[in-house]
Amino acid sequence: MAQLFSRTADMWFRLALLGLFGGLAALFVAFVILSRSDYTTDKGWTVHQPVPFSHEHHAGALQIDCRHCHDSVETSAVAGLPPTHTCMSCHSQLWTGAEMLAPVRQSLAQGEPLRWNRVTELPDYVFFHHGVHVNAGVGCAECHGQVDSMPLMRKAETFSMSWCLDCHQDPAPRLRPRDAVTDMSWTYKGDRRELGEALMRKHHIGDGNLTHCYTCHR
Repeated sequence: MAQLFSRTADMWFRLALLGLFGGLAALFVAFVILSRSDYTTDKGWTVHQPVPFSHEHHAGALQIDCRHCHDSVETSAVAGLPPTHTCMSCHSQLWTGAEMLAPVRQSLAQGEPLRWNRVTELPDYVFFHHGVHVNAGVGCAECHGQVDSMPLMRKAETFSMSWCLDCHQDPAPRLRPRDAVTDMSWTYKGDRRELGEALMRKHHIGDGNLTHCYTCHR
């Protein structure tokens, strides 16, 4: 009986399987790398806004407290965005004719709020409460970075599930006194973990299970 397959058929078959599984493995690795890249998470990217608002100028140079504009951050799930009259409380006196502030003046005149574009947006299935974190002593900079040095606001962290869990599993080194939450220049010369553990006991942080699914998915 004639030979159906050549002597090298087995070798080519093995090479084909190797190429197939190797290609699938490479595709999987590429997908994992891409899903965690800044391109996908938007980390470090700035978002176009109707007005080029500079946190570096307002929060940095002028030392305006975060709560002046984000006035519900201590009590609400959302930090809140300033209404136009908050902006105009200063800019009715300063830079009154600046071209870049034309949308702000128009917003006030027409009674239409400015449509700011979100820099950080969590999925609808994630529950997050700013007030809970602020009152626990999580500084603004822990999540939003050194906002006072950003000419244009950018996303400082990935806000991925694993990133959030890293903090929930070990919050102590990331905590600070409540009166220093919005202080971008706050530093502590002692042991941050020791301070954080003391704050956890004082404010009963972690009495429940911070890593339970229900904490963030309700």
